[in-house]
Amino acid sequence: MALEGYRLRTLTGYSPVSLYGLTIAKSGERKSSSDKLLIEPVHDFQKFLDEDYRAAQTDFKIDQSIWETRHRNILNTAKKDPIGARANLMVLGAEPDPPLLPVILAGDPTLEGLLKLYAGGRPSLGLFSDEGGGFFGGHAMSKDHRLKSISGFSKLWDGSGVDRVRAGDGAEAFYGIRLACHILVQPIAAMGLLADPIANGQGFLARFLMCHPVSEIWFRLRTGYDPDSDRIIERFAARVRDCLEADLPIAENTRNRLEPRQLPLAPDAHALLQAYALKIEGLQAPGQALSTVTAFASKSAEQAARIAGVLTLFSDRNARRVKCERMVDGINLAQFYLSEAQRLTDAAIIPQDIQRAETLRLWLLEHWSDPLVNIRVIVRNGPSSLRDAEKAKAAVSILEQNDWLIKLKVLA
Repeated sequence: MALEGYRLRTLTGYSPVSLYGLTIAKSGERKSSSDKLLIEPVHDFQKFLDEDYRAAQTDFKIDQSIWETRHRNILNTAKKDPIGARANLMVLGAEPDPPLLPVILAGDPTLEGLLKLYAGGRPSLGLFSDEGGGFFGGHAMSKDHRLKSISGFSKLWDGSGVDRVRAGDGAEAFYGIRLACHILVQPIAAMGLLADPIANGQGFLARFLMCHPVSEIWFRLRTGYDPDSDRIIERFAARVRDCLEADLPIAENTRNRLEPRQLPLAPDAHALLQAYALKIEGLQAPGQALSTVTAFASKSAEQAARIAGVLTLFSDRNARRVKCERMVDGINLAQFYLSEAQRLTDAAIIPQDIQRAETLRLWLLEHWSDPLVNIRVIVRNGPSSLRDAEKAKAAVSILEQNDWLIKLKVLA
């Protein structure tokens, strides 16, 4: 998140060095355990900020009490000497500012909750959740708030200003703020989101780097302990702490608005990114490989640049530019995420009854050796999504229609 004190040169101008990630994994994949391990240094830094905040809050209350007393005393003289009172108020100055909230990890996944944090806290926040269903299925994405949330989160990714309009409180505009995001979600919630025309039509999902890793369940048989694993995690944590401890570039006369430094691309990195963008553009033509995922494909070059920027600054937060070798890494990762988006989007538009039929077909091929099978067996022993008799019958019917199953005739 401290890397977001930069604005990255891309093919279309300058963009934030911010990434949104969406990882899809079913229950039991240990996504929460993995997330906890990697996010731990961020939590530790937030605890450090909280300790400083408590001390600063004590000083603030003392300064505020002194200011209020002086302010009240000056106002008491205003009737007799309004000009003098005005001059004294000018000398006294504005009420002391409270210390910035010591929050870098947003616990409230709503747009309104984030804007409250930006109003009184740090300009760079992270929305990291291992329960994505609470975000995509909660208040932020409810029917009444969906469009506003999608628009707001999209603007945060773009680095443009976000407005907050509230009855009785007037309007407030937020500029110079950044958001990094990584959400872990189960497949059932993700598929509904991928099939949502609003989320897709607004280009919201195209801002996410999505992946659905192959399940490791049944293969996680650890037979020994490798001490190098701890050292690797510690090196990662040390780099995270180093990035978080870096001073953010704050705009003059503000407390918590970024004035990002520029991070240009080396000439050969720029040329490589341009070649990638042209290649991706051609593949979006009607009938070509990426014609069905143009929203994701159109942002792939920028995603590549952002990934390259993150890799550059994570390895050296004082880097002056993005070099070619980092752009190669960025493009390779962007291609992977684009292929994942294509695969997941294609799967999401397949009707659920077809998906269940395919699930049954694979189960029969891989786990059922008997040439005969019936509905009762499927419901009792088959995939969990077919433990309902009506769903199992529908799946069997589809496989019959496509000649994967042959119905036996019962002889009288």
